[in-house]
Amino acid sequence: MAENHPTRSRGPALAVLCAASLMVVLDSSIVAVALPAIQADLGFTPAGLSWVFTAYLVAFGGLLLLSGRLGDLLGRRRVFLGGLGLFTLSSLVAGLAADAGVLVVARFTQGVGGALASAVVLGMIVTMYPEPRARAKAIGVYSFTQAAGASIGLIAGGALTQALSWHWTFYVNLPIGVAALLLAVRVVAPDHGTGLRAGLDVLGAVLVTAAVMLGVYGISASSWGAVAAAVVLLAAFAVRQAKARTPLLPLRLFRIRAVAGANVVMVLMVAGMLGFQFVTALYLQQVLGLDALRTGVAFLPVPLVIAVASLGFADRLAARFGPRAVLLSGLGLVIVGLLLLTQVSDAYFTGVLPPLLLMGLGAGAAIPALMGLAMADVPAADAGVASGLINTTQQVGAAIGTAVLAAVAAVRTASLDTLDHREALASGYRLAYGVSAGFLIAAVALGGLVLTRRRTHPAPTPVPEVCTADPA
Repeated sequence: MAENHPTRSRGPALAVLCAASLMVVLDSSIVAVALPAIQADLGFTPAGLSWVFTAYLVAFGGLLLLSGRLGDLLGRRRVFLGGLGLFTLSSLVAGLAADAGVLVVARFTQGVGGALASAVVLGMIVTMYPEPRARAKAIGVYSFTQAAGASIGLIAGGALTQALSWHWTFYVNLPIGVAALLLAVRVVAPDHGTGLRAGLDVLGAVLVTAAVMLGVYGISASSWGAVAAAVVLLAAFAVRQAKARTPLLPLRLFRIRAVAGANVVMVLMVAGMLGFQFVTALYLQQVLGLDALRTGVAFLPVPLVIAVASLGFADRLAARFGPRAVLLSGLGLVIVGLLLLTQVSDAYFTGVLPPLLLMGLGAGAAIPALMGLAMADVPAADAGVASGLINTTQQVGAAIGTAVLAAVAAVRTASLDTLDHREALASGYRLAYGVSAGFLIAAVALGGLVLTRRRTHPAPTPVPEVCTADPA
């Protein structure tokens, strides 16, 4: 169990945790716009180049659940520091890579470190902030890093690649990682896990890690054999968890309505939102003709609006109307933005920008509400694995959304190959936006049915030794 955190130390600790989390999220997208330069420099084949991206996602998504449980057993601070150190060292190796194989291995190791570091962050935050209003504010800060990280990564990747070289998309992690490590040792309070003697379900860990890795790979590479194998392994994992004396993922968590509902909603929501970012990056470059740097800059309004919503007023809305109402309303705004994009014109400022702003506003309100619902009723001893679970469902949703929307756009474009190629591409991307809206509509329907109404009440008057100020 974590120790109580005085207010004066909670703010710096939250800043360090969120900075490290943002760095890990950035790395899933920062390299995307650098891929052509990496291919030209290191001689990747077209098929091999995808592994620069996929190796990170496979390791990251596959190890989140195990990393969360290790945090519960060994102490979340210890796992966070170990993962952050591994991620930073792997970033150095990736930046120095002069061989394709070395870069892919370094990217996989980055994913391992990223999983260890990020899986426990949300669990640490909810333990640091037991008061409902302060917790909602802190989760809003964390949610900003999750929601805006991919967009910031595209901006940073374009700028670094164009101004310096692709190597700097990895070197940029070094000063951030080292600073976060040094500060975390000082400001993040130690916590005590239940200990490995409480039991680690090794077989369950192998089954679920292999299942998620195969699933993420299979969806990303359209390998349905791998997806089928992942489903079989996941079923075996569920059976194992029902019988294990100390399960990796206690099935009792799924009896908590908010946990089960929030994780399924997360898959659908991220499938629509992250898939949308992938499609829009292609739309801006292939239809509007923007280069890598201008494509990144075109996304800049999205994280800015997300910051205004998630850091500015999302917690107050949740306190007044309840997180369920904020979640459904925010997703409604995202749906409207996506539907507007199905009719998008070729002009950025009048056709693309208004829907982007609307979607950023909705996402900035919805994501903190969903994160709060996913963790609200979780016992303290299971906070790490619950944090790892919600991060895992994010990765699964991202893989599903990207694969589905890319396939939809490609099929639609191919069916219109008799038209002007640019118009055929635009038509494919517009259809993908419609499918993305479908994911979000399903998320709203499920959230309305499954998630219960709850209101975040102000915290009671604190006793002297526990402060309850906001995390700022």
